[in-house]
Amino acid sequence: MLAKPHHDKPKTAEKPAVEVHGIHKRFGPLSVLNGVDVLAKRGEVVSMIGSSGSGKSTFLRCINLLEQPDQGQIVIDGEEIQMKRAANGRATPADRRQVERMRSRVGMVFQNFNLWPHMTVLENIIEAPVQVLKEHKAEAIDHAHALLRKVGLSDKHAHYPGQLSGGQQQRAAIARTLAMRPKLILLDEPTSALDPELVGEVLRVIRQLAEEGNTMILVTHEMQFAREVSHKILFLHQGKVEEEGAPVDMFNAPRSERLRQFLSRTR
Repeated sequence: MLAKPHHDKPKTAEKPAVEVHGIHKRFGPLSVLNGVDVLAKRGEVVSMIGSSGSGKSTFLRCINLLEQPDQGQIVIDGEEIQMKRAANGRATPADRRQVERMRSRVGMVFQNFNLWPHMTVLENIIEAPVQVLKEHKAEAIDHAHALLRKVGLSDKHAHYPGQLSGGQQQRAAIARTLAMRPKLILLDEPTSALDPELVGEVLRVIRQLAEEGNTMILVTHEMQFAREVSHKILFLHQGKVEEEGAPVDMFNAPRSERLRQFLSRTR
C-alpha cells in the first residue's frame, strides 16, 4: 500500500498555471465538448473522470491544440492562445509560433507511450530538449540520466522501447516529458494500456510528481488513485462538467445522480 501524500495547499500565485473557458469541439455532426472549463493553480493536480466517450481525452488534446477547439479560451501560464476564425467558420490558431512556444511548456503523457521505436531510451529523452529548447547535448544527457534515476530506469538508457515492458515504456515516456521542464503536465489515461501488475509502478512515479508540486491534469479510471493525489476532481458527462469539487466531497457525498451511478459502477 502506497503512503498517502500530504495534501498541502499549493502555493498561491498571481496567475493560474492553466485556465480553460468554454471549450466546444465537434467531429462532424457529433458534439464531443459542450462548454468545458477548468482552472488549475500552480502545484495542483486536477483529475478528470467519467465514462468512455464523455470527452475527457479530447479536452486534454484541445489544451495543447493537438485538437483544434471550435470555440473557447485557453490561457497557459498567464498567456492566452490567440485564435482566429478560418474560412469554414472554425477557430484556428492565429500564430503558429505562439502555439509551438506554448507546447514547449506543456508536457503530455499518452496512453500508448508514443516513444520513437528506432531511438534508445536516452535518445528519446534528449531529442526535444536539444532540437526544441536548443540545450547543449551534454547538458541534455546529464538531465536525462537524472530523470531516468527518478523513474527507476537508470539501467535502461541504452535499450530500445521494444525491449521494455509497457510499464517501463510509460516511465520512459514520463521522463521524456519531464526533460522539457514543462509548466503543466497532461496525462491521458497513462495506465490504461498496461497489464494490471504494471500499473502500480507508473502510479508511483505520478504520485512522486504530485508530491513534488508539479501542476498536472490527469484523465484516469484509477478512482482510488485520483482520490488520493488530486486537489480537485472533475466529472465529465456528455461533454460537460457535470460536477466538480474536492475528492472527499465528490467520492463521499456526490450531488449528481449521474456521478453516483458512475462511482457505483467503478467500485
